Amino acid sequence: MSKTEQAAQREQRLAAKLRENLRRRKGQAKARAGSEQQAPNPQAAPGADTVNKP
Repeated sequence: MSKTEQAAQREQRLAAKLRENLRRRKGQAKARAGSEQQAPNPQAAPGADTVNKP
């Protein structure tokens, strides 16, 4: 196998992995967006996260 053939095969493998990664990350982002819409973060009580100074 020549170096150009090896390089072409490598490019094809990398392109396939990139497409697979993109699909996986899009799915994860979609799932995250869907879960945020279903269960938004509860709001803390006003002033609960502040420290009272004398």
